[in-house]
Amino acid sequence: MRRASLGPIFFFAALLLLVGLTAPVAAVVAALPPGEAMRTFARVGAGALRISLIASTGATLVATFLGVPAGYYLSRRPARLRGAALFALALPLAFPPVASGLMLIYLLGTNSPLGAWLSVHGLTVPDSLLGVGVAEFFVSGSFVAIAATAAFGAMNPIYGDAARTLGASEWRIFSRVALPAAAGSIGAGIAFAWLRAVGEYGATSIVAFHPTSLPVALYVALSASGVREALALCYGFVILAAIVLAAAWILRRGVVH
Repeated sequence: MRRASLGPIFFFAALLLLVGLTAPVAAVVAALPPGEAMRTFARVGAGALRISLIASTGATLVATFLGVPAGYYLSRRPARLRGAALFALALPLAFPPVASGLMLIYLLGTNSPLGAWLSVHGLTVPDSLLGVGVAEFFVSGSFVAIAATAAFGAMNPIYGDAARTLGASEWRIFSRVALPAAAGSIGAGIAFAWLRAVGEYGATSIVAFHPTSLPVALYVALSASGVREALALCYGFVILAAIVLAAAWILRRGVVH
């Protein structure tokens, strides 16, 4: 069958979008030789990278363990309940990052009732690795639940119904039928959640400026040492994003095909 010919407006829209969104990334990559960028990144950002990897991975794991079963549950609720829950889950995505940080400090700071209670029990959130993870979870955790809800909701219910008629438990249907079918879309949601977490600056800088995460190190480098060191850290962000997105693409292709 002959493929339909699309008009030029669709091509130019795609071209302009790609150029507009990738040109700044290409400019950063072209600004520094790879060797210099990696040497500077290793000198300036290695410790901050370790903090960001630990905190963002922890935040994403929590978001996954909570968000995937929550998405399965919400996908099977009435439309009104599901819409209200998704609205609430999406709220943190709409807040300015600084506002998110202030909300977290008001809830978990050592002067708040909950924060003081946690501190007495050995869990201090401000200026701690836990605080970095909490801030990153707050701004990114919704991605997994929203992606999982959409993925499970798009499944044909006939497969789950057939498994129920054969006596399968709901957990078995979730783990053996629904999860494998939705894994590609959920994996993409997990990847975006991790990228959002590792790149978070605003909330993290308010809740836990120390220990220094990678976005905070980028701001400090720009303020203290100038553009060139900051560009090296940007270079590192580009590589991290490329690796994670490539892995998500490979996973999705492997699951779908």
